[in-house]
Amino acid sequence: MAELTFLGAARTVTGSKYLLDVEGTRVLFDCGLFQGLKELRLRNWDDFPVAPSSIKTVVLTHAHLDHVGYLPRLVAHGFKGRAFCTAGTADLCRVVLPDAGRIQEDDANQANRHGYSRHSPALPLFAEMDAHRALTHLQPMGYERPIEVAPGVTVEFISAGHLLGSSFVLVTLASGKRILFGGDLGRYGRPVLPDPSPARAADVALVESTYGDREHPPDLEGLGLADVINRTTHRGGKLVIPSFAIGRVEELIYWIRRLEMEGKIPTLPVYVDSPMAAEALKFYAARPEELDASIRPGSRDVKVFATARFQVVSSPQQSKELTASRRPAIVLSASGMATGGRVLHHMAAALPDARNTILFVGFQAAGTRGRKLLEGAAEVKIHGALIPVGAEIARIDSMSAHADRTEILRWLRTFPVPPEQLYLVHGEPPQMDALKQTIASELGWKIATPKHLERVTI
Repeated sequence: MAELTFLGAARTVTGSKYLLDVEGTRVLFDCGLFQGLKELRLRNWDDFPVAPSSIKTVVLTHAHLDHVGYLPRLVAHGFKGRAFCTAGTADLCRVVLPDAGRIQEDDANQANRHGYSRHSPALPLFAEMDAHRALTHLQPMGYERPIEVAPGVTVEFISAGHLLGSSFVLVTLASGKRILFGGDLGRYGRPVLPDPSPARAADVALVESTYGDREHPPDLEGLGLADVINRTTHRGGKLVIPSFAIGRVEELIYWIRRLEMEGKIPTLPVYVDSPMAAEALKFYAARPEELDASIRPGSRDVKVFATARFQVVSSPQQSKELTASRRPAIVLSASGMATGGRVLHHMAAALPDARNTILFVGFQAAGTRGRKLLEGAAEVKIHGALIPVGAEIARIDSMSAHADRTEILRWLRTFPVPPEQLYLVHGEPPQMDALKQTIASELGWKIATPKHLERVTI
C-alpha cells in the first residue's frame, strides 16, 4: 500500500512538497519554501511533519524556490539521501540555493542592525553554508531515463516546458501503480522554452492550478511591453522589473532585444542586477538543445540573451550606483514578487517618483509586496521604512511561465487514458475551485483539491 501526504502547495500556490510512503519507504517529491502570507511563511519554521532522516530520497521537478528552497533546511535537520533531478535543475540549484541563503543572511543582518525585527536576534531560515551542503546531495539525471530511486519506486523525468530543466515526474511503483507529479506546467507556443511534453498514462496525477480560472492575454508580438517601455521613457523615468531570476529574465531579454531590433522601442541601457540571474543566463546559453527550436541557432553564445546596451551588474557598489542613478534605463532584478534581494533597493528609490514604472511580469502571491502594489497600496514597507507609491505600477500577464486554464486542459487531453484520480495543487482556492469545475464539466474526471497535511491512499 502507498500513501501520499500533501505537505505543501495544497490550497495554496507555494511550498510544493508531496510525501510518498510506500511500505515504510519515504520519498519526497519537491521540497519547496512557503512564500507570501505570513501564516504560510511561518510553516517554513515548523518542525517537519516527519523526521527528515526518515526520508529515503527527494525528487525535484525544477529549480524555483517554491519547489527546491526548503532542501537546505531539510538537510540541516537530518536528511542524508540523494535528491534526484535533471541536469538543468541541478545547474540552476547551484545558483538559486546559495543565493537564497545569502539573501536570508543579509536580510537577518540588516534587521538586526536596524532593529525592525520582532526577534532578537533575527535569524535566517538557512544560511549559505547550509545551501552548499544541500548541493552535495543532488543527483542529476537525463530526461526519459527511468531509474529506481528507492526500493519499489522508479521515476522518469519528462520535459514540462516551464523552466530550464523543468519536468513532470512519472512514478512507477512495484505494485504497478503509476503516479504523475505535474510540477509546474509550461505553456504552448512561447519563446525560449519548448512546449510541454504530452502526459503519460497514470493512475493518479497531480497538476497545478495557478491560473486555473483564466486565460493569459495574447502577447501581440510584445506590444504590451513596448508600450510600458515607451511610456516610461517619454516621462524620462526608469523601468524597474522585479523578475524571477531564472526563467523570466531570459524571456524579458528576448523580448527587449526583439523590440529593439524591430525599432519598436528606443535602445536603452538594460541592466541585470542579480548575480543569480547572470549565472542562470550562462546555463541557458550552454544548453541550446533544451531551448525552443526558434532560438537554438548560435545560442551557445551567451549574447543570444543580450540587448544592444546590455550590462550585468557585477558588484554591490555598481548596484548602489545604479539605484542612485536617475537616468532612463531598464533594470531587471530579483526577486520576482519583491520579497527580498537587490530589487528592493531599486524599488525604494524608484517608487516615490511619478516618472518611474514598476512592472510586474509574473504571479504575485497573496501577502507579497508585489500583490500589495498591484492591489493599489499607497505605500509599502521596505527594509523597515514606509515608501510612498508615486510611480506607475504596471503588469503584463502574457509572460507567465505557468499554463492557463486552456493550456492546462490542452495538456490534460494528452493523457492516453484519464487517470483514476486527479489532484489539483499549487493554486489559490478561487483558481483551484474554478479549474475543478471546468475539468469536471469538460472532461468528467474524478478530481480532488486536498488540504494541507491531508493524506490519501494510492
